[in-house]
Amino acid sequence: MSAESGLWQCAGLRWSTQGPALVWRHPVHGERLSALPQGRTLAFTTGEQRRCVGVRRNSKHTPCPDRAEVPDSAVSAQCAECARLDRAHSVAADTIADDPRPYDVYLAWFGPGLVKVGITAAEREGVRLLEQAALSYALLGRGPLMAARRAEAVLGTALAVPDRFPYAAKRIARVPAPPQESRVAELAELHERARGLAGLPESLAVRDFAPVHHDEAFHLDGIRPGHGLVEPEAGRTVAGRVTAVAGPDVYLDATDARPLLIDARQLAGWTLTAAAPDAPTTARTTTLRIPDPPPTPEALF
Repeated sequence: MSAESGLWQCAGLRWSTQGPALVWRHPVHGERLSALPQGRTLAFTTGEQRRCVGVRRNSKHTPCPDRAEVPDSAVSAQCAECARLDRAHSVAADTIADDPRPYDVYLAWFGPGLVKVGITAAEREGVRLLEQAALSYALLGRGPLMAARRAEAVLGTALAVPDRFPYAAKRIARVPAPPQESRVAELAELHERARGLAGLPESLAVRDFAPVHHDEAFHLDGIRPGHGLVEPEAGRTVAGRVTAVAGPDVYLDATDARPLLIDARQLAGWTLTAAAPDAPTTARTTTLRIPDPPPTPEALF
């Protein structure tokens, strides 16, 4: 057993109605959370290797039996086998059909033209939208799981509303955050069209339009352009003050005043040790770039 097996492993970022927090796991002491309020100092040094975080289901965590190594740059912190087990019983992967809980169908706004449809368990009280970094959203309706799935499919077919976007596009669209008025206008127009669709299931209780905004939860006023995306790798230090958190993204002002962005999905799997609050950041960074648009059909030939 390596020396690192007895250290606290970061398991990424978790949202709740109280806000964002980093998740820590220890083979003896279990799980702990570290809240990430605006203004908190965050200073750490990565360990020797990044390893699989295992599977978490129904609040129960099962460690990876092989403690498999995970590539530094991978967004997922799971090995192939743990990822397969995760997908085998997952609403997101559409491998559950008998969940008796009620589900909400939502329209989520990430930027101009970036509106998606999705479903989430009603008992989660909108936390799924915080996890996805939706700037605003509106519930379309609530009903059984299969009715929610059917409504999601109807919107995709009838209104061409996608169920996902490339994350890079959502990240770029939030800086600077567009005004709430423009979000409400786009959401309201789509919500009205969706309510009028004939193919919505009868068991779906359709909701009136009531937009929800996440500016205060994310502290979007603290985000400024020009962030360097941190590339986690062994033995590197990051130190700074938290300015904002949106979805899995943690925004920092580094000790040298540089604006930094940490994707907590890539932080998961590393053992992290505390660094001095005024330590220099030695982690490499890359410049955030606007993703290229998909090629037109003509450009493929």
